[in-house]
Amino acid sequence: MRYVGAIDQGTTSTRFMIFDETGSAVSSAQVEHRQIYPRPGWVEHNAEEIWENTCRVIRDALDKAGLSGQDLSAIGITNQRETVVPFDRATGRPLHNAIVWQDLRGEAYLRELRTDLPQDVLKEKTGLLYSPYFSASKIRWLLDNVPRVRSAAAMGEAVFGTIDSYLVARLTGCRAIVTDVTNASRYMLMNIRTGEWDSGLLSVTEINAENLPRIVSSSGLIYGYTDPSGPLGAEIPVAGILGDQQAALFGQACFSRGESKCTYGTGCFLLTNVGDEVCFSDHGLLTTAAYRIEGGRMNYALEGSIAVAGSLVQWVRDQLGMVSNPKELDALAASVPDNGGVYIVPAFSGLFAPYWRSDARGVIAGLTGYATRAHICRAVLEATAFQANDIFHVMEMDSGIAVKSLKVDGGMTNSIPLMAFQADIMNVPVIRPQIVETTCLGACYAAGLTAGVWESMESLRGYWKEQMRWLPTMDDKERENKVGFWKKAVSRTLGWMETGEES
Repeated sequence: MRYVGAIDQGTTSTRFMIFDETGSAVSSAQVEHRQIYPRPGWVEHNAEEIWENTCRVIRDALDKAGLSGQDLSAIGITNQRETVVPFDRATGRPLHNAIVWQDLRGEAYLRELRTDLPQDVLKEKTGLLYSPYFSASKIRWLLDNVPRVRSAAAMGEAVFGTIDSYLVARLTGCRAIVTDVTNASRYMLMNIRTGEWDSGLLSVTEINAENLPRIVSSSGLIYGYTDPSGPLGAEIPVAGILGDQQAALFGQACFSRGESKCTYGTGCFLLTNVGDEVCFSDHGLLTTAAYRIEGGRMNYALEGSIAVAGSLVQWVRDQLGMVSNPKELDALAASVPDNGGVYIVPAFSGLFAPYWRSDARGVIAGLTGYATRAHICRAVLEATAFQANDIFHVMEMDSGIAVKSLKVDGGMTNSIPLMAFQADIMNVPVIRPQIVETTCLGACYAAGLTAGVWESMESLRGYWKEQMRWLPTMDDKERENKVGFWKKAVSRTLGWMETGEES
């Protein structure tokens, strides 16, 4: 039996999973890390803590499986995208906390950049829209505000890497400084057609290519070997990288044009494979790299991103103390037939697709004396379903594809009330696979293909198996009524912040 390991470094936790050659999970270990909020709208992670947690979960998962690092044919990496770690090229040590994808501090810089780089030019080059979500404004903030980082960058010693790049550097003893096309496409600096750093974008942002990792394919290439002094205790090929949402697309075997998936994690992300030709959106969706196999063409996806999904459950648990765990929230939500007229729009960091309004802030609307804790818990779950529904409809318009069902994955798919409501509000079947942690599975597939554990992408389709299916039962009138109130609640969030105002 051959085994492949996958690191899943997410927004709130780090996981390591081991899969065998049948695509079955053998063992898993996971640990959370701290969320650091220096100011309202700012979010950071301690990158050294993330590295220590990565070492810990690798060792724990190997121990649970009764395996050693030497037993792994390869490892892959999937990661929270857009989050930037400035690290030392020689040692891999972080030069500053990681600035997280949810962070808004780049907004002021982007307002200035618009005068030199029109939105239509940015979209044509990168497939992206102006938003502090993406990495470039975070890199610019670090250069402009952290003298240590600026000095190291000027000397060519600093690398501005996404989490995949940082982990590959730490795992290989800095012998590989790379990022794959899916992560690079989220920098706002990569040309979406060529898959290379765009010289014009680097020039206008005054970011040097020497301070960025080398862009590589997602699979079909060994980037380097793990240092035997590291957590695996052996030289193992690091052979697959995919940003978390593209990894989920890959893990769901969405290899053909028109195949879609929705991942419910800290955020919520709906992607549709649009093939090897660039397709742009007219309704606020992003064009992104879906994957590239070494020697092949780039595959693209349309993506709709929701900033706050599972993190809303975490906020209700940690900040409000309303529930002690997600299971309690689910039970409360299931105890009532509807939301009691309560709607929650969690625009903590503005609204992402299809609105792209960084001036929005969260609201709880429709409160009356009738509303209970259970109604609020139900509204928490429904908020994710409503946001996904917004994206679902514009995805169909932009792709020209009528989506007949939706493959789902991620931790929140364990919520029966959420999945049932999602099917109702979208009016399509919602299908959960046997392995819901498809981000890890996608990274595993990418690495295993490189190492020869699997022969082809087509052979991976046979491993996808349905576990559960939810069918819509809501009538059209009720659905239209609920969506109408949701849109009314969204309208109340807009324009809360004035341009440039601190929240």
